Amino acid sequence: MFRSLHVAATGMAAQETKLDTIANNLANANTAGYKRQDAEFEDLLYQTVRGAAATGAGATAPTSVQLGAGSRVAATPRTFSQGSIQQTANPLDLAIEGNGFLSVQRPSGEAAYTRAGTLKLDAQGRLVTSDGLPIEPPISVPTDATGVVISPEGVVTAQHAGQQKPTQLGQLQLVTFPNPGGLDAAGHNLYTATAASGDAISGSPGQEGRGTFMQGALESSNVEVVTEMIAMIRTQRAYEINSKVVAAADEMLRNVTQMR
Repeated sequence: MFRSLHVAATGMAAQETKLDTIANNLANANTAGYKRQDAEFEDLLYQTVRGAAATGAGATAPTSVQLGAGSRVAATPRTFSQGSIQQTANPLDLAIEGNGFLSVQRPSGEAAYTRAGTLKLDAQGRLVTSDGLPIEPPISVPTDATGVVISPEGVVTAQHAGQQKPTQLGQLQLVTFPNPGGLDAAGHNLYTATAASGDAISGSPGQEGRGTFMQGALESSNVEVVTEMIAMIRTQRAYEINSKVVAAADEMLRNVTQMR
């Protein structure tokens, strides 16, 4: 009797985690470069009351008796599908079309990676993220530049007054991973490499399966609000069913304690 209480409790806890991921997806529906998460479940260990061959009558039982212990969240993977491209007309906004991440340097000196191309210029004229993290490799724009052009292959050029030929400032790189699903989210639109993601592989956009850049645009979140709303309804119903199991087990225990 008490087993059903604990089993239902694990189901409720798992559905709470599922709802947490849905809430985070909806909260970031308008976050540039955000990739949605999902919750994957797995069943817990089983208690074998009787094995398939343990009949005691010299015969082999076709099935066994096993009692489950509930469920838990096994993983919360991210879906790195392409988000829609939104035009912004800001020359420093970059959308990544295809695979790859921009590499940035954190204050600790460690590298982090992002799909959010909302770039800015800092006091030194360097290309940085909205949080002021410089892009790697570093690119600086002269103060007398009248315009900046970023090609799909990541070549950054600046136009100067009185000059017909633009000046090349550098080239942006894109970083890929053997398993992007193994990246750890660090907040602030950043990811960090782990042993599961594999080592970062940097290269030129448009080569070896990497995507390209679109200047003056941003990649939107790949969250679909309708899909998340449907998932929220299913999660709510699953939580409600598990709570009814708790109520049913409680009622049965009440009946037992009232027996004379």
